Amino acid sequence: MEIVHAKVFGADGQFHTDQEIVIRNGRFVSDAGEDDTVLDAEGALAIPGLVDIHLHGARGQDVSDGTTEAFRTIAAYEASVGVTAICPATLTLPAERLTHVLSVGAEEAEKQDPRHADLVGFNMEGPFISPAKKGAQNEAYIKKADPALVERFLAASKGLVRIIGLAPEESPDFESYIRAVKDRVVVSLAHTNADYETAMRAFAAGASHAVHLYNAMTGLSHRAPGVVGAVSDSPSVSAEIICDGIHVHPAAVRAAFRLNGAERMVFISDSLRATGMPDGEYDLGGRPTQKCGRRCTMKDDGSLAGSVTNLADCMRYAVQHMGIPLESAIVCASSNPARVIGQNADYGSIENGKRGNVLLLKDADSLSTLRVIKDGVVIA
Repeated sequence: MEIVHAKVFGADGQFHTDQEIVIRNGRFVSDAGEDDTVLDAEGALAIPGLVDIHLHGARGQDVSDGTTEAFRTIAAYEASVGVTAICPATLTLPAERLTHVLSVGAEEAEKQDPRHADLVGFNMEGPFISPAKKGAQNEAYIKKADPALVERFLAASKGLVRIIGLAPEESPDFESYIRAVKDRVVVSLAHTNADYETAMRAFAAGASHAVHLYNAMTGLSHRAPGVVGAVSDSPSVSAEIICDGIHVHPAAVRAAFRLNGAERMVFISDSLRATGMPDGEYDLGGRPTQKCGRRCTMKDDGSLAGSVTNLADCMRYAVQHMGIPLESAIVCASSNPARVIGQNADYGSIENGKRGNVLLLKDADSLSTLRVIKDGVVIA
């Protein structure tokens, strides 16, 4: 396939009008061939396929259901909206159930449909979290950090666990734990009540990521900077953020970009099974949630349960309602997440040798999707 007359978002983070995109055998190449199908983009924006490294579900399914139907339904939905690679997040569940979910996912990753989003990893939000900041996670299954259990998860997933969460204050020997696993997985501070000093110790030991900044963690104040302040003071740490217009105020999103720089920010959806579904009641790890418009809450206490917005719409919202520059938003939804999980050799930018995944957007004002191209084939 040869895509012509597009404004191409390059690996330098800028749009180029004098560049054509050529995809052959599923990957970007430098030269067009006589037999290539030509697609005239008619001035549309061509950006990389998006990469979501923290989502739970969509279209009535959750990856933690541990079924082939769940994985396939979610992957099909994500591809349809322009998310061509996914690293779904598991809930805090019994270890036996988590290993089952991971093993089913590993099998699906080996035989996935080319029209679906590629399953490139797992982001394990639990079970090593804090009861004080559990959010929608089930407290009954929270555990102390355990390197042996991490090895069990890695084995079940055939090495697909990319990120695993930690509330350091809940495990007295958390620094030894981090040092034991940090070369196998990305250790992320998640659902944690840690203070600034504890978070900084965790980052010094090798933790390098933070789950959904501001949410389910200690916030930033002038005498207690918390995890948010520790992330800002740690240049090697990346931070997820949910830009659905519900979880984080636009001013706080802009502040996070100023504190950390766009190069460290990662847009995620944190989408639940209610994403892409009508309003109503849905299950989350055995607990009922209620979806009403763009908001989803726990039915028992009214607390936020997660997002019902996909990553492409989060990116749009960040640009159109939060004042994040388009170029920064694209990077935060593509190359940054791919880099965090070590998949940037194949995903995240339009460069020779990478997977030929492209999202064509109408223009910089509407950012509406015209086509989704995966591995050089128009799929939506």
